[in-house]
Amino acid sequence: MQKTWRWFGKGDKITLPMLKQIGVEGIVTALHHIPNGEVWSFEAITEMKQYIESFGLKWSVVESLPVSESIKYGGAQRDELIENYKISLANLGRAGITTVCYNFMPVIDWIRTDLAHPWADGTSSLYFDKIRFAYFDCKILNREHAESDYTADELRQVDELDRTITQAEKDELVDTIIVKTQGFVNGNIKEGDQNPVAIFKRLLQLYNGIDRDGLRENLRYFLAAIMPVCEEWGINMCIHPDDPPYQVLGLPRIVTSAEDIDWFLQAVDNPHNGLTFCAGSLSAGLHNDVPQLARRFASRTHFVHLRSTNAT
Repeated sequence: MQKTWRWFGKGDKITLPMLKQIGVEGIVTALHHIPNGEVWSFEAITEMKQYIESFGLKWSVVESLPVSESIKYGGAQRDELIENYKISLANLGRAGITTVCYNFMPVIDWIRTDLAHPWADGTSSLYFDKIRFAYFDCKILNREHAESDYTADELRQVDELDRTITQAEKDELVDTIIVKTQGFVNGNIKEGDQNPVAIFKRLLQLYNGIDRDGLRENLRYFLAAIMPVCEEWGINMCIHPDDPPYQVLGLPRIVTSAEDIDWFLQAVDNPHNGLTFCAGSLSAGLHNDVPQLARRFASRTHFVHLRSTNAT
């Protein structure tokens, strides 16, 4: 096992010399400056690879080569975007980078409501507060039938929050959920976009009528299309579990449990179709026995995220 670290490119405040100093062996990064759906050229990949290697490190894992929304919901541009994806994979293979992490979460990637939640010992961390997220869903998005996704006690707490939350806190919650956190993963909404809530609502509408089975079929279609390129270049695709591992915002989520993992591994039964074993994401679901999952899917696990979660 190689010790790797997520690095967000040359603009990251954490520099490669810092990572070298703490014993990091491999870098996990992406070409964040290239818009979703566009081809990663061999030249752009090689330039980043050589830059990382100039510090005595290795570009070990791509996280992520983003899957465009049109591929996920099966839009008119799906096949064109899959062809671009295949070219990017081939270029990565030519450059010797053969582990690619990605996800198939509709519209919104990993979700947090706070980027610097304070703890009693003076430290801070990312944080997901379900009540604040429910407030965002029910009171800011005003999503139809949103209340049916929450318990009576959760809705009571949402109403209590509604009586005290300030406009500045609402704006910060929106910015955190749909702009800042998604900016880490080449999200759909960028800093400076006007009316991000309206943009977000339009994105949600793209999935009207797409249920769990429909999203599964779109994942199967995508994987079947790219596997020949993965076989040719020895690329291991490793899907990241959904974070959190349950349905949000009325959107289906399809990588949340042992049953889900079994399904996608069997749907395209190829050793290059594998898993990013994210202990943090999986452990956020009380239905998941994380050590048992690790043993069960070890042979198809190509990349591991080891982090802990703390439920409060």
